[in-house]
Amino acid sequence: MKRRQFVGGLAAAASLAACAREETNCGSDSAAGAQTFEWSCVTSWPPKFPGLGMAPENIASRVEAATNGRLKIKVYGGGELVPAFEVLDAVSRGTVEMGHDAAYYHKGKVPAAQFFAAIPFGMNNLEMYAWLYYGGGLELWQELYDPFNLVVFPAGSTGTQMGGWFNKEINSVDDLKGLKMRIPGLGGEVLRRAGGTPVTLPGSEIFTALQTGAIDATEWVGPYNDVSFGLHKAAQYYYYPGWHEPGPGLETIINKDAWNSLPPDLQEIVRTTCQAIVTDVIAEYMHGNAMSLKQLKSDPNVEIRPFPAEVIELLRGISKEIIDEMMATDPAAAKIGESYFSYLEDMSANTDISERAYYNTR
Repeated sequence: MKRRQFVGGLAAAASLAACAREETNCGSDSAAGAQTFEWSCVTSWPPKFPGLGMAPENIASRVEAATNGRLKIKVYGGGELVPAFEVLDAVSRGTVEMGHDAAYYHKGKVPAAQFFAAIPFGMNNLEMYAWLYYGGGLELWQELYDPFNLVVFPAGSTGTQMGGWFNKEINSVDDLKGLKMRIPGLGGEVLRRAGGTPVTLPGSEIFTALQTGAIDATEWVGPYNDVSFGLHKAAQYYYYPGWHEPGPGLETIINKDAWNSLPPDLQEIVRTTCQAIVTDVIAEYMHGNAMSLKQLKSDPNVEIRPFPAEVIELLRGISKEIIDEMMATDPAAAKIGESYFSYLEDMSANTDISERAYYNTR
């Protein structure tokens, strides 16, 4: 089935290429008299923000071009049309046709959705997309969202994130106690059990909260986006690795009624475009993080540090406890978690003698 979908996408691309080679107007001819659609897409990100905010913009522009204007998508940043953390509700109700965010923002409504965003000490982005596209993960994701009248597609990953910006040193587990930190998802629950106070804030509010002392620390993404927000001007200590988000994934969600209103060719263009955006976003973050880290390393006011080993061990142990509890109390989480961790075990065996072994020798 996956091969047929892939070949179908290639066939559509080849058809468009043939039109270009023959200098014909076949795109216009095929669209003549066809129904057109105008959608709204809400996001959790600041408008046109590098990486996160541009991913839905790029989906919209590519879909419009590939459909010869038959499907136009207007993108709204977080708070412009609906609050940043209410994307799922707006799309589910049909207030808008489409949304772009991260699945762990829905943990209060759909706890198991966190498996499709970030699991502490879990899969990196390459392992994650292998699971989604070839290991049955995407089918489980769609099954989870089906009761909410949603169709879902993966739509990018930032890669392994940083541990965050701190206004005080983290030298031992005691330094986590009383720490007020912006950190969402399961990572926030881990911090709570370690003695800290997790805070959920949209990206647009992070800098001011950190600068004014409303929070002591924050994770956001990594050097690329953190520099864009100027977080290096609000805190001194930059810790790694991002144990809480080893390969966080983004999602495109579409109202099922809106999706079913599209003819098959437009559905295929949307599906294929979302998969293309996955590659684009990963490449953008690999490049952007490297260039921005170079800038941060030259800044005398920034100290880049690894978390102490005892802190990582504590966080790993708490993470396992929380995930085990979630799987024990939520049947959906149990089903998805069984697939996730079984696949992670298989992936880890391969990663140990491929990527990890190579990195250790480079």
